Amino acid sequence: MTKVKQAFAGISQYYGKSIPMSKKNKKLFYLAFFTFLLLVSIITVAIVVRVSTDNVPFTRSHAVVKVSCSSALYPELCFSAIAAEPGFTEKVSSHKDVIQLSLNITIRAVQNNSVSLKKLQTRADLTKRAQTALEDCLKIIDHTLYALRGSISYLNDSSYHADDLKTLVSSAITDQETCLDGFSHDDKDRNVREGLGDGHLNVERMSSNALAMIMNMTDTEDSITSGKMMEVEEEDGITWPEWILTADRRLLQASTVDADVVVAADGSGNYTTVSEAVAAAPEQSSTRYVISIKAGVYSEIVEVPSEKTNIMFVGDGATTTIITGSQNVVDGSTTYSSATVAIEGDGFLARDITFENTAGPTKHQAVALRVEGDLSAFYRCNFLGYQDTLYVRINRQFFVNCLVEGTVDFIFGNSAVVFQYCDLRARLPLSGQKNVVTAQGRVDPNQNTGIVIQNCTIRATQSLEAANGSVESYLGRPWKEYSRTVIMESYISDIINPAGWLAWNGTFALDTLFYGEYQNTGPGANTSQRILWQGFRVITSASEALTFTPGSFISGSTWLASTGFPYALGL
Repeated sequence: MTKVKQAFAGISQYYGKSIPMSKKNKKLFYLAFFTFLLLVSIITVAIVVRVSTDNVPFTRSHAVVKVSCSSALYPELCFSAIAAEPGFTEKVSSHKDVIQLSLNITIRAVQNNSVSLKKLQTRADLTKRAQTALEDCLKIIDHTLYALRGSISYLNDSSYHADDLKTLVSSAITDQETCLDGFSHDDKDRNVREGLGDGHLNVERMSSNALAMIMNMTDTEDSITSGKMMEVEEEDGITWPEWILTADRRLLQASTVDADVVVAADGSGNYTTVSEAVAAAPEQSSTRYVISIKAGVYSEIVEVPSEKTNIMFVGDGATTTIITGSQNVVDGSTTYSSATVAIEGDGFLARDITFENTAGPTKHQAVALRVEGDLSAFYRCNFLGYQDTLYVRINRQFFVNCLVEGTVDFIFGNSAVVFQYCDLRARLPLSGQKNVVTAQGRVDPNQNTGIVIQNCTIRATQSLEAANGSVESYLGRPWKEYSRTVIMESYISDIINPAGWLAWNGTFALDTLFYGEYQNTGPGANTSQRILWQGFRVITSASEALTFTPGSFISGSTWLASTGFPYALGL
């Protein structure tokens, strides 16, 4: 017997008894009786609601979503967002279906954020920097949409590697942080950020859920290949995939490259500025388009937009071909927009060029180069600045035989990047500042991102050496919660503080970061006095160290050979 039937049975029994009552008692009885009926009604509604809820069919689609979302960092958001989708039971029958639907829902959320950003642009109280930050965000949103839509395409094409898919979704997560970071420079900007936070946080978490499910799928299914290391051969100290013929190797090593166009400041080429040459380059090119930049100082802001793919800059030498600018945060730029050169198109290459920001230490964040194009590589290039010299923002990148100079966080961002045989030099900062080589910005433990420094030299410039040890310098500090940096097989000079690594703010990220050191040499490589954070480790296993080499960490076996630059895939 149900609770409702039991209640009414009790009333019938009681009502059927002959109980003499006075008029006053009758009133009390009716009052009690109707009160009881009201309570019974409430109980009945509650039971009906419960029965109704219990009777909602928990279909196979529900079960698939539940299982798929169990691997997500935000499983309740994952399940509720998909379960609320009209007709989702007809759209979901597999783990891959759940990911695809989640990505589509996330795309709509990004589009809603775009509407909010455009409304904010109409505010009359915006500072110059806030206006710039909103413009940055709208550009970044375009990339997020590209990444999420591309992820859906990759998801349904088994010829793509799992790392391609993970890279796209990882970059979409980072995009949300990059947008919000543009409003972190002063209180007025932070007020604008408050109006954006919830929407971007929702997209970040939805993207995070999709990434976690992708990680789970690619670890357990064969539908997307993980990419295998190709056999390689050593020749003249350069590692080549076995399938590249000797004659082709000689061609790739050649010091000259046939140029499609020439930039020369003296007017002897096709263009006098780098920006003009980029603007004239074809869009979505599947073949390499080479822009030769002759010796000279090019004072301009250069952007290689996302639609300009497979472009290559070739200079006459890093000491003679220089692209320079001085945009900076103090004068109103955001960190993102302060870059002298910004690379947004995939497949970008550069050789024998200096990228410079001359704003100086008093102007704080001032980027020489921002890179976000996937599969970008740089050979024999210089990157000169002070705070935030080189912004390796998203996607997979490779730097070989390059020089990077700076002070605070002078290599920073959230790409998957490897530096090989590079010279990393700390400069003399402002009084009271500490030098920090890296500030890595991973925000999600599933992101395939991090900074790897392999077979490099970490030392001081002459100006810092002259300071006679009065400035503290560190290998890195955690910009974001899951910051990841690995330094291996490198020479570390005595400029590095024995503690090695610097906290960002109190105990923030000290347990969640991953900082590793493997077989480094030099007076600064002694790990006996390193910090005792839970996230720091001295790597002793060669097999673990191999996961951070170009062959594994940036899928180097699939694309580095096409650059024509020297590289080593392993240890």
